[in-house]
Amino acid sequence: MARVSKPKRAPTMSDVAKLAGVSQPTVSYVMNNTPNVTILEETKTRVRAAIKKLGYRRNAMAQSLRSQRSDIIGFITDEIAITPHAGRIFEGAQDAAWKNGKILLLVNTKRQPDLEQTATEMLLERQVEGILYATMYHHAVELPVALRDVPTVLLDCFVEDHSLPSVVPDELEGGYTATRALLAKGHRRIGFINNTDPIPATLGRLEGYKKALSEAKIRFDKNLVTHDLSEQGGGYRGALHLMQISNPPTALFCFNDRVAMGAYDGLRKLNLRVPDDVAVIGFDNQEIIAGHLFPPLSTMELPHYKMGAWAVNQLIQISEGKTRAGPIQHKIRCELVERASI
Repeated sequence: MARVSKPKRAPTMSDVAKLAGVSQPTVSYVMNNTPNVTILEETKTRVRAAIKKLGYRRNAMAQSLRSQRSDIIGFITDEIAITPHAGRIFEGAQDAAWKNGKILLLVNTKRQPDLEQTATEMLLERQVEGILYATMYHHAVELPVALRDVPTVLLDCFVEDHSLPSVVPDELEGGYTATRALLAKGHRRIGFINNTDPIPATLGRLEGYKKALSEAKIRFDKNLVTHDLSEQGGGYRGALHLMQISNPPTALFCFNDRVAMGAYDGLRKLNLRVPDDVAVIGFDNQEIIAGHLFPPLSTMELPHYKMGAWAVNQLIQISEGKTRAGPIQHKIRCELVERASI
């Protein structure tokens, strides 16, 4: 009968100390780079060589119990992880976390409330230092009650009572900047193909559009604004509608890049060229769309990367007790990315 071999035991700090010929506290000092403790470089080299040879890894769970810090941040999102559109939110958050010696534990819930609730509970069980709650687009949210028990920062969303810190794009400023870019090119009749949903982007971008016109002493004309679905078909219908009214616009501000892509199709249907006959500007800066239309689309870039980084830094400040003010409702400016369509 063959003997069953025992599973190999994981090396301990004591094993490292024995191999390096030093005390266990010395190993700890070397691994943690403990200040105010003088250790010869030759000793440090022996300890590090022993660690490498044995394949020793510190017990993160035991360490977190001692320090009361897990260095893990939970990241709950609806569908950001499975779309190219908002992926830079996670990239910005991950880079900021790494710079602070933290890692992110990501859960993509696919908008399923039961999965969201379970994910929240599991993250809390793992003693995360805080949670980032991110959404695909800027809107108000209702959160699992358990999130109130841990430092939480909202990313691209907010709660109606503003009781939690949040970071969102400055929609009004974005609409203003987009319209100003068209005005700067000499356009005075600017059409706006807006979204139908009553979300902050729909309302804010329209207000920014009106503000820019007002500053330019141009009367707001409701006939130059149309509302449709924020997708390619909506842009196609919107462009056909606006370009066939009496005294049509010479430029189109589109709610997002997908709408702009549809507007290109509508203009082509009418034998109008971009930008020679009609200038077009979008919103979002979806590289998969904006950079590959012909001509390439000028657009406003949603500050996804900056929002992700800000959220992590804010969460760390809160978890370390370094913030005393009330919950910050932070807005980040959207930048103009000018290409060939205006």
